[in-house]
Amino acid sequence: MVAIILTEALFGASLCTDFNGVFGSNYLRCPCFSSGFSISETPTLEISLGKKRVKNQKRNAGSVVVSCGLDNVINREELEFKPSFDEYLKAMESVKEKKQRDSVRRKKSEEKGKFVKSEKEKCVESSDFVELNEKYEGVGVVKESGGGGKLEFRKVENQKRQSISKDKNVDEMVSMEREAFKTMDGDVYDKPRVTKAEMEERIQKLAKCLNGADIDMPEWMFSQMMRSAQIKFSDHSILRIIQILGRLGNWRRVLQVIEWLRSRERFKSHKLRYIYTAALDALGKAKRPVEALNLFNAMQEHITSYPDLVAYRCIAVTLGQAGHMKELFDVIDTMRSPPKKKFKTNIIEKFDPRLEPDVVVYNSVLNACVRRKSWEGAFWVLQQLKLRNEQPSITTYGLVMEVMFECGKYNLVHDFFKKMQKSCVPNALTYKVIVSTLWKEGKTDEALLAVEDMERRGIVGTASLYYDLARCLCSAGRCEEALMQMGKICKVATKPLVVTYTGLIQACLDSGDIQSGAYIFNHMHQFCSPNLITYNIMLKGYLDSGMFEEAKQMFFKLLDNCNSISSKLDGKDKVFPDVYTFNLMLDACAAGKKWDDLKFAYSHMLKYGYHFNAKRHIQIVLDSCRDGKVELLEATWKDLARADRVPPVPLVKEMFRVQLERGNIAAALACVTDYPPAESQAFSSKFWMKLFVENSDRLSDGTLFRLLQEVSRVVARNDSRILNNLMASCKEFLRTRSTKLDRVHSETALVC
Repeated sequence: MVAIILTEALFGASLCTDFNGVFGSNYLRCPCFSSGFSISETPTLEISLGKKRVKNQKRNAGSVVVSCGLDNVINREELEFKPSFDEYLKAMESVKEKKQRDSVRRKKSEEKGKFVKSEKEKCVESSDFVELNEKYEGVGVVKESGGGGKLEFRKVENQKRQSISKDKNVDEMVSMEREAFKTMDGDVYDKPRVTKAEMEERIQKLAKCLNGADIDMPEWMFSQMMRSAQIKFSDHSILRIIQILGRLGNWRRVLQVIEWLRSRERFKSHKLRYIYTAALDALGKAKRPVEALNLFNAMQEHITSYPDLVAYRCIAVTLGQAGHMKELFDVIDTMRSPPKKKFKTNIIEKFDPRLEPDVVVYNSVLNACVRRKSWEGAFWVLQQLKLRNEQPSITTYGLVMEVMFECGKYNLVHDFFKKMQKSCVPNALTYKVIVSTLWKEGKTDEALLAVEDMERRGIVGTASLYYDLARCLCSAGRCEEALMQMGKICKVATKPLVVTYTGLIQACLDSGDIQSGAYIFNHMHQFCSPNLITYNIMLKGYLDSGMFEEAKQMFFKLLDNCNSISSKLDGKDKVFPDVYTFNLMLDACAAGKKWDDLKFAYSHMLKYGYHFNAKRHIQIVLDSCRDGKVELLEATWKDLARADRVPPVPLVKEMFRVQLERGNIAAALACVTDYPPAESQAFSSKFWMKLFVENSDRLSDGTLFRLLQEVSRVVARNDSRILNNLMASCKEFLRTRSTKLDRVHSETALVC
């Protein structure tokens, strides 16, 4: 069809003939033109070639002139161009067949490695087009001349060249069409089809590689890893990768996959909303409400990713668990409103994404009310459900009771529990809230009865319910009964057993019952080994109860675990002290002024790689120095020097004083000489004067005179603002002290 249209455009020309001369009133119409061919006064010659038009030249510009009288008759067949359609097809088919023969011959020659297209073939190929063109061309212009009636035709060479070029273009387009529909060469169809199981295995492998890779790897490396997985990236594969990364908790990699997906212009997603919703779910499980909200806002920018009910549920649950009440209400407003951005849709198609919140969204609001302790929000949810003529579900009632419990409205907890029983059967969640409420109210027996009522109804309690009951019993000093609940906890528990025992110990300590806590601590060794958190809780419990020796023995036991390690296998099941453990012992030793124990604990803290913390340890070091125990100060000074850390100003002041009292002037000046100039404003003249006044009874005049002489020599070599302030304050202090001494001596002499 393309060839026919182009050829018709080429050969379907309109021909007009011009007679040179003016006919005035004797204008005659020749019989030979009765079919409609007329001669106009200002004739033109136009030949349609596609979009181009070739107009004739002016009458006097190189035209063939013909003289015509009344008796001269122009042959109509010589003027009209009438190529038959059959001839055209025959000519075109001959050209196509020759091209096909040449193509076959060329392929055979290429297989033999001897194909060379000769000039002769090129000439033959060109001559075919010339012959075709000459067969259907020969139309010239007709002009009138005064000397005879000879009709001549002149072939226009420019038109001939254009015609040849057009025939070549037609043939090339036919050849291109034929090439487009050829089958693909090679072994494309020989490759076996990848099965679903194999594709899933590749997806799993890629997700694990992405999860284990460095999160800060460059973008090009991430793209290379994605492309090298040999996965056809479709909606399904991207969705599976995000789901796997979400289960692994790698929310950063999920966002990176989404960002990579946005930058792929060639990736055409038909289920982009599902992919974004899976990412929302992954961010929600990872407790990342801010990132989830940003992704949710990005979903509203395109019609293909505009949130649906599932997406609204995901973002609502995430925001509700995080307690973001304001943002959650904004999501509900968005849910009920039309899109802020206008999308282009079909006229017939109607896009109305407005939805009403369902029970999942309202329960998310209750979750936020629990975190915010907002009992008003709970009543708002109940009012909204009433307007929709919906009865609150058992989960909704349980969340409302939990809101009232967190707000301390224990009477409303019992009221809603009774109201709920009228319409539905309580579940384990509601019974858990009841047990917790009775525990806070100090009604231990009522809590036991509530659990018995639950079991009598055939409801299987959760681990958290039995855990709260056991802690309730521990708080009442009934640790034996609490340990009896461990069997029920183990049947439904998902957390390690050591966590449960630690919680029971904490409940005993919170109630001030250190003996029950110690009893459970010793009892748990029969079933599991205490972890570091358990040891620290017991250590703190002993220290808060004034049982320093018991705490000291437990601390020594932890240190022995460090000393008894000979290989990695030995330290697998042993517990070692951490910085929290050392801080507990340091605070207790400093409070009791047990300086020897303090020195022992502090030296071991530095030994095990826990460095000096100014906020926690500076006061302990200064207090020990004031009591004459400078070992902690010296150990801290060496530790800071090894770590190339700048000592705090109070420690510099204390070390300067200690060295000055010892008479070591050079060591005292070394404390401040190398101090960074940026911190020099702390060592003002007032600072040095205050130091001299506070330690006037410990510093002799001789020591101060030697200090003044040494400072003068150092300042002469190295001008320092700190030393200049020190020298000026030292002079002022000596002058003031000398004046006071002279006054004292004079007053003493007068008295005598």
